[in-house]
Amino acid sequence: MLERGEHVSFANCGLPYYAGGSIGQRDALLLQTPESLWSRFRLDVRTRTEVLGVDRATREVTVRRPGGTVGTEGYDVLVLGPGARPIVPEIPGVERALVLRDVSDVDRVVAGLRSGARSAVIVGGGFIGVEMAEQLRHRGLDVTLVELADQVPRRDDKCLSWQQQPAVPEREVSRRTGAEPTAVPGAPR
Repeated sequence: MLERGEHVSFANCGLPYYAGGSIGQRDALLLQTPESLWSRFRLDVRTRTEVLGVDRATREVTVRRPGGTVGTEGYDVLVLGPGARPIVPEIPGVERALVLRDVSDVDRVVAGLRSGARSAVIVGGGFIGVEMAEQLRHRGLDVTLVELADQVPRRDDKCLSWQQQPAVPEREVSRRTGAEPTAVPGAPR
């Protein structure tokens, strides 16, 4: 198993709770390691290894290994699980924004919080965005949640919408629904 990132298995739904302090130990986010997967299932897991190409004729993948060396790995059966990338709006100043997708991302968020952050804007009102807003408010930050849809989470989650059952009272988290960011403050216009 080849994994481009540092971690092969983590509790992504726990990331906001670690950032907010409800989960106190970072290691609690790590569900499996390459060593535990080898011990339990005899899976050879290689983290920080990026697949650069697939040669179906020779049944090989070209990989970049830790340290930058490039080589090939053979396979009998190839299963692709490319994961996902966050949607980052193309707006001025976005390079200073943080995303939350994995453990490395939450490490950057926590570092920002430890450096004295007093407020946060969360873009995206899905489950992770709502949980992150709750947790940052729990830490004492002024929080604004921005969602393009007309409600949070989204219209397809009506029974879970904040308009139906507020997870955090509106006075605690400012909501901007039907809105999208146009710039990260402080960015040159």
